[in-house]
Order: sequence, then structure tokens, then C-alpha cells
Amino acid sequence: MKKIMAMLFVTGTIMCLSSCYKKYDPTTNQPAFTINGYTSVASIGSGSLVGYWAFDGSYIDSVSKTAATGEKTSFVAGFKGQALKGGTGAYAISDLPNAIKNLNSFTIDYWLNVPQNATSGILAPIVISRTNEFWGALDMFFENNSTASTGNLKVHFNGQSEVWFTNGILQNPWNTWQNIALTYDAGTSTFTLYQNGSLVATQTAAGLGNLVFPATATKLIFGAEQFQTTPSLGTAGGPQSWAGYLSGMMDEVRIYNKALSASDIQALIVLQGKGK
Repeated sequence: MKKIMAMLFVTGTIMCLSSCYKKYDPTTNQPAFTINGYTSVASIGSGSLVGYWAFDGSYIDSVSKTAATGEKTSFVAGFKGQALKGGTGAYAISDLPNAIKNLNSFTIDYWLNVPQNATSGILAPIVISRTNEFWGALDMFFENNSTASTGNLKVHFNGQSEVWFTNGILQNPWNTWQNIALTYDAGTSTFTLYQNGSLVATQTAAGLGNLVFPATATKLIFGAEQFQTTPSLGTAGGPQSWAGYLSGMMDEVRIYNKALSASDIQALIVLQGKGK
């Protein structure tokens, strides 16, 4: 009897161990991947995301639910899922969500894959309009006369006062996916530009403080300056011969109502790359 009980015990133990072994999956029992204290994109700037455009077959801002309209744009394989594809005369435009119009500080982060704009005109990934002025309330654009290895990404703000941030020289920015991030910290009145998580340049606009967007800041534009749209916005009177359109791809646009730190932006890039 004792031998039978012992055999049953051993058999049961082996079956239990075998069952446990089969259920163990090292890929699901690993610690969560962490970088700079974050395990997911959603945890970065938690509660501060005020705009997000994935461009996965849609122009909708998933935060405000505001829908943009695409003009001659399309969707192609992007950095993650699909991306907005531009071209001659192509851009997407929407009403400016209130949460963005009321920004004091901000971070604008996006992925870009564009050809060199040596002769095609300035290239503007993102613009907030100002319909009573030539330039917008916020402009980000690659200046003309780029080189094969550099591009000058300029920033213009025109709210309570006008600021030009013109020393953002990006290295090897063409024909490959690049992460571009622009932050503004109202506490220090400082603009900071990053390329792929690395600091490019900073500029302090003494006394600027909390941003104030004018009442005429009404539209958000992806892929063109405000004067390149149809109908043309602002006081330029129409498209300019020295300005072009985003002829490449743009993806994963995020706007936060705070200035993310360099380590936050680096984590955002890595986690997006890992699909987190």
C-alpha cells in the first residue's frame, strides 16, 4: 500500500511539474521594457496630450475628434501603420482644436520622411494659421537652398509678440524617417528643437511667458504654409513662387500642453519604434 501511495505521489508531482513547464512562456513573463521610467508612449506626458494624428487612413485628431480635410493627399505605409503622403498642391487642413489654441507651453512631435527641397520651395510640415498676417501664428518650415546633408528647419511664432527661431540646422534629414520635436517652456520663455532625440538648438524669447494665440489663429495645416492653401489664407494674396508643399510623408503627430524633457522625447522615440 505504501509503495502504491508513493508511486501515485511521484506520478502526480511529475504531471504537475510538466503542466507548469508547458504553461511557462518566457516571452510573457519578462519584465516590461522600460526606458527613462516609461513602459509605453501613453505614459509619457500623461494627461497632457491635446492632439494626436496617427494618419492611419484618417485625418481625425483622436483627442478632440476634430477631422481634417485632405487636399490631394493620400495614405501610404508609414513609420507606424500608415502615414500622410503629400505632393504638389497637397496638404491637410482642419479647424484648430481649442486645447491647442489655448496652449501656454507645448511640445510638437512628429515623424517625417521627405526629399531634399533644394529647388522645390520651403517645406512646411505644420502650421497654425493667422489669417490677418502674411505668416501664421506658428510656422515650422524647411528653408530653401538646403544641401544634400543639411536642412534649416525654421520656427516662427506670432502671438502676443513675434519670434523667429532660425538656427535649427538638421543633419542628414532627407529620405529617411526622422523624429522632429519642438518644445516651448513658458516658465523660461525658451524654444528647443530636437532631431531624433538629440538637441539641435535653443532660443530664449525674453519675457514671452505664456503663449497667447490670436483670435485669427483658426486653422491647423499639415504640409503647406497658410498662403499655399486654396483659398489662400492670410494676407499674402495667394501661393508664393518660393514656397512648396510637403512632398514626402508625415506620421504620428502629437501635441502636448507642456514642454517635454529631452529624456521624455528620447523615450517617446524608442517606445514608438518598439510599438509600445
